[in-house]
Amino acid sequence: MERIAEKRLRANEVYSVLRRTYPDATVTLNYTNAFELLIATVLSAQTTDVRVNQVTQPLFSQYASPEKLANAKIADIERILFPLGFYHTKSRNIINLARQLLLSFNGEVPKTHDELVTLPGVGTKTANVVLGNFFDIPAITVDTHVGRLSRRLGFSTQKDPEKVRVDLEKLFENNKRTVLSHLLIAHGRAVCKAPTPLCTKNPSACTVYNFCPRNGIDKKKFEYAVLTLL
Repeated sequence: MERIAEKRLRANEVYSVLRRTYPDATVTLNYTNAFELLIATVLSAQTTDVRVNQVTQPLFSQYASPEKLANAKIADIERILFPLGFYHTKSRNIINLARQLLLSFNGEVPKTHDELVTLPGVGTKTANVVLGNFFDIPAITVDTHVGRLSRRLGFSTQKDPEKVRVDLEKLFENNKRTVLSHLLIAHGRAVCKAPTPLCTKNPSACTVYNFCPRNGIDKKKFEYAVLTLL
């Protein structure tokens, strides 16, 4: 059984390795302000960031503020969002979100989790993306990649995203939390894929292979890997 101190050490070595592997890891949604990031993140549910970026370009060029989006015709928004899927619900959500911003927050994106999740279509995941990436408030975003890698790396046994987030917060300090999400997402997309990670055929494909309990951590290899990072 891995003790919490040992797990914390291993977790932070994983962070260090992934930081070197993906030095440019960051949010992949296109935005220029908090409002655009909020809308883009709401739209990213159950689709890819690439598709979201394709539709937000025309969306933001026509509806660049809460005022303009709040007064938009839903049919016009649905026409833009059609490629995303679930465009009826997403169109209604972002129009109502813009209206709520005007009604409750004077058109400004709030800077707290509790306020953000009162907005239509905004849950903890979306709130943490905005807090961490725009307001620089440490926040762990648990999407499917982060959840999957957290379980494979032995950071959490939970499937509920909120419980995974709590487990990760026990292992990582504030200054690592926002970037941690980007690193796990990048590694999940590139190497630790679902359903089968690349390491099953090629261990050298994974830079954190020696830190992963999925493969059975060899204590000597782990200690050597740690020493090479010092």
